[in-house]
Amino acid sequence: MKLVTNRMVDEWIAKAGKTQRLRTNFNIHESLSDPIQRLFVAAGLDSYFRPHFHPGKSEFAIVLRGQFDILLFDDEGVVTERVSIGPGREAFALEIAADRYHTWIPMEEKSVFFEVKQGPYDPAAALSFAPWSPEESSPRVKEFQAKLLAARTGDRFAEK
Repeated sequence: MKLVTNRMVDEWIAKAGKTQRLRTNFNIHESLSDPIQRLFVAAGLDSYFRPHFHPGKSEFAIVLRGQFDILLFDDEGVVTERVSIGPGREAFALEIAADRYHTWIPMEEKSVFFEVKQGPYDPAAALSFAPWSPEESSPRVKEFQAKLLAARTGDRFAEK
């Protein structure tokens, strides 16, 4: 049996705040080759989830603490939907279709979600990043994050 405790979640949140990416994950699955990948992700307010999609794989998530806004985009970088999820919100879980660009925006400092995706996990093929989004190491990230935070349905992120 694997137990997940509130103390463990507190530890992930504390650890996330000490990392460069301001997030950390805790895998429930045993290995990258497992057919179902299950993990918790703890993120701080300024953590940048570069817009991406998972080729051929959907993503299901439940927000356990805090709040996230999730933006969905079309292939041209236009926001097609924005939803806030978390405990006490209208929605606390969602499924994102395969091959759909999306990003997670932490809206509270101590935010944690549980994610389930089809495995196995191949780091070289797990994500396809949006070409119109800056890499994590880019000096453009802060400006891009500000645009994401203010984004509404219909806003375009790709250059015309």
